[in-house]
Amino acid sequence: MKRFRRLRQSEAMRTFVREHEIRVKDLIYPIFVTEGETAPVPSMPGIHQYALNDLHEELDRVTAAGIPAVLLFGIPEHKDEIGSEAYNENGITQRAIRFIKERYPALLVIADVCLCEYTSHGHCGLVHEGHILNDETLPLLSKAAVSLAKAGADIVAPSDMMDGRVAAIRQALDDGGLALTPIMSYSAKFASGYYGPFRDAAGSAPQFGDRRSYQMDVPNGREALREIEDDLREGADMIIVKPALGYLDILARSRDAFDVFTVAYNVSGEYAMVKAAAQNGWIDEKRIVLENMLSLKRAGADRIITYHALDIARWLGD
Repeated sequence: MKRFRRLRQSEAMRTFVREHEIRVKDLIYPIFVTEGETAPVPSMPGIHQYALNDLHEELDRVTAAGIPAVLLFGIPEHKDEIGSEAYNENGITQRAIRFIKERYPALLVIADVCLCEYTSHGHCGLVHEGHILNDETLPLLSKAAVSLAKAGADIVAPSDMMDGRVAAIRQALDDGGLALTPIMSYSAKFASGYYGPFRDAAGSAPQFGDRRSYQMDVPNGREALREIEDDLREGADMIIVKPALGYLDILARSRDAFDVFTVAYNVSGEYAMVKAAAQNGWIDEKRIVLENMLSLKRAGADRIITYHALDIARWLGD
């Protein structure tokens, strides 16, 4: 009889043979920066929209915790049909990046590249007669990526899911003298029901329809691998699988298929459900969160974007 339990007899033994672990360096913390007032996000307990004048408070906590990277989302005061604030050199996200790089130069800044937070209609691309335009959107995404990189972003992360956007952004960066700026592409981003709280936080809910014509259909796994392969061919340096917990199969299959740096996005709905259950006393929050993170590492994630990052860093330091 094989005695598997020999290696489970004590915490010291379990730790000694443990295959995966969570480290603070694995974490990427999403931050919302607004031209309005600092305010909590009701559907995401513990998460705020930060005015630029208050941003240092959160960044002090991030750097003190040893979290190496942040993912920035900007919430402009002015929105229009073409998302012009996304590529405004003095837009809220560009100003936030410059602030971070001046005050926290060692912190890695990842800039989300999309139009949805900046458009009056809330879609990730240009709209004509109710249809989302693909090719016409690419130049604007490219302008946004170049603008964010010039502001100081270490990495640009296109999340729009327009076909061909990685190639367009790569060409624009190269032509703009930014050939060394990496692209972390949301390659497998599904049209998920888990995004609801994020849309509250970013003010990016579509004003009509939904995003199923450009984000991936939830049942499709093989298609996700084709999306990833195409993004890598177009010049992506890293990929993101989003959401995370409901898509562990995609994460594991992409890890097996591609030898590339892979990030899992533990999204707002996944975060909110854990927080709600914990606040009701139904679960052990620390245990559940760390188990969720370990499942992502076990499935193949190199890094994890998560709103739990500050809590995790505190727990790991206890």
